[in-house]
Amino acid sequence: MAADPPKLKTVIAANERLQNLKNTFETKYGEPPLFYACAPGRVNLIGEHIDYCGYSVLPMAIEPSILAAVSLNNSGKITLANANPLYTDFTVSCSEDIAIDRDNPKWYYYFLCGVKGIKENFGIANLAGMSCVVEGTIPPSSGLSSSSALVCCAGLVTMEANQKSLSKVALAEICAKSERYIGTEGGGMDQSISFLAERGTAKLIEFQPLRATDVKLPDGAVFVISNCCMEMNKAASAHFNIRVVECRIATKMLAQARGLDSGRMLKLVQVQTELKASLQEMLALVDEALHPEPYSREEICKALGITPKQFSTELLSTNTQQETHFKLHQRARHVYGEAARVLQFKSVCDSEPAESVQRLGDLMNQSHASCRDLYECSCPELDKLVDICLKSGSVGSRLTGAGWGGCAVSMVPDEKVESFLKAVSEAYYHPDPRRAGMEKQSLFVSKPGGGAAIFIEE
Repeated sequence: MAADPPKLKTVIAANERLQNLKNTFETKYGEPPLFYACAPGRVNLIGEHIDYCGYSVLPMAIEPSILAAVSLNNSGKITLANANPLYTDFTVSCSEDIAIDRDNPKWYYYFLCGVKGIKENFGIANLAGMSCVVEGTIPPSSGLSSSSALVCCAGLVTMEANQKSLSKVALAEICAKSERYIGTEGGGMDQSISFLAERGTAKLIEFQPLRATDVKLPDGAVFVISNCCMEMNKAASAHFNIRVVECRIATKMLAQARGLDSGRMLKLVQVQTELKASLQEMLALVDEALHPEPYSREEICKALGITPKQFSTELLSTNTQQETHFKLHQRARHVYGEAARVLQFKSVCDSEPAESVQRLGDLMNQSHASCRDLYECSCPELDKLVDICLKSGSVGSRLTGAGWGGCAVSMVPDEKVESFLKAVSEAYYHPDPRRAGMEKQSLFVSKPGGGAAIFIEE
């Protein structure tokens, strides 16, 4: 697992997507690319909004990915272009500090997060000049990790261009940290699976230390991704970071309730570890120590013995400073319950009983209900889509990714896949012209894909 990302020799002409990108690059820069880098998107099968609380998640890489074509230059600049004409070009100096505008999360700032992460990790004063064209097949703001794949692809490109070497684990950790430059306080799942994925298997991703374990998915069922066609940009709204903040406050409140040193605790997993408690015992503690009514700032400050200023600077993020009330009981209950479902999901996959498909489907359904009711990260369109998927033959369907829009993932028995796709298409996409126009890239089966890699033309 500590190996570097693979460097693969490939016949560009044999791959239509690579050939098209090469043509675009040559038209733009008047020379062929030196190398290509690819980073996949991902679908999280179960374990939503718990990575930043320290808990394991269970994603798989998908076939849609971010691809970059790159050549080196002596201009002292990095020039970024996108194969999609909707996205504007951008140029940045190789020697200056790289500034990321959190208030204006354009596509190239995600790329620059990855560049900045490598630059700072190695202390590179002058980065190699690069000309890049980026192309992606992951629907943006869909919950399939297009933004993290872009950060990972950029980190890989920058490492290669500057002749540095890092293991996949180290690259994943650097890219997870560097994506926070754009203001998203994620936990590292997206970057980890982008680098550590292997074709044909899902992965249990654990944190501190970061490691990935193969999870063999049951025969007889496939995973189908469906986009509700409502976009949610994590960096452009506060929804995501409010949940991170609520979990952080819940951590301190639970620690305080059990007489632990709440000052050094930031993640819900730390309270469980310190108490040597089971996840069921943590759920009981949530019910005992936290009330379901929203907490005010004043109540939290009083309970933790901190000032309003400390509350703002130590607990809130930049884009959550205006928040006045916090749902601690619901958020903590979701996290501990979801963490338990991840372990159950892996256990069912490992034991392969005859009824494993139905049991996994049940866990996915429970996960969606918790995301919808306790974490409140679904939306009416996603709930409608999940309901349609279940009525169309899925044994389990749930939102995947941040939520508030984006995609659902459904577990569908092999023999029902064709009828499932037809039924979902007719019930969700066809009645709405906008959705119908997006259906081709919005409804698809995906097998577990491979991780990030460098391609060099043979």
